[in-house]
Amino acid sequence: MTGSLAIVGLGPGASDLQAPRATAALDAATDLVGYETYMARVPQNPGQTRHVTDNREELLRARHALTLAAEGRRVAVVSSGDAGVFAMASAVFEAVEHGNAAWRTLEIEVIPGISAMFAAAARIGAPLGHDFCAISLSDNLKPWDTVLARLRAVAEAGFVIALYNPQSRARPWQLTAAFDLLRTILPPATPVAMATAVSRPDERIEIFTIADADPSRADMRTLVLIGSAATRTIERPGGAWLYSPRGSAA
Repeated sequence: MTGSLAIVGLGPGASDLQAPRATAALDAATDLVGYETYMARVPQNPGQTRHVTDNREELLRARHALTLAAEGRRVAVVSSGDAGVFAMASAVFEAVEHGNAAWRTLEIEVIPGISAMFAAAARIGAPLGHDFCAISLSDNLKPWDTVLARLRAVAEAGFVIALYNPQSRARPWQLTAAFDLLRTILPPATPVAMATAVSRPDERIEIFTIADADPSRADMRTLVLIGSAATRTIERPGGAWLYSPRGSAA
């Protein structure tokens, strides 16, 4: 097949945090496929065709992109952050596994981007300096009991936790439930950072303790970082720094 498919991570928002290879792939594409909010971040190119879909249509979007590539087009699938972290790369390969056998012969490239957890961590210091994990609080694709079991396991094991998809209008209660569980495991002074719209003009960074963390301060644009018992806070004018020591006594 002569077509190709690039799965592109745009990074957290600021244009100077987008990888040069991602920019090149977007410029070279004949067709862009993506969720409308992310597509709005890609400059208009009069030589391209845009295929905009709803946020919950990941597999349909992936199949459409693969079909276009199979027709000989240079397709770029657009994701926010890193395309491989709770984003479109997994959906594309799921579609390849269960779809048209000819799709396996396509040239497919995943182009990494800066994930929200790395952008947020960089803004507040080095909270991911020791062992950490990423968990999505969305229960659209997994049971809520599984989310709670994973939260308990990693909190008890001493991981720093990056929470994606903390809550939305359709899921306003889940971050509260997650905090309720974590408060039974973590020391009350454990730091929690809520980083909303990192690197964008409306960026907001707030630091709490797990005891007083306010779930209402988060939305779907927020990355929630929850320290381990070892994570340290350095107070300073203009906002604290957080870091997790590189070693562990445990």
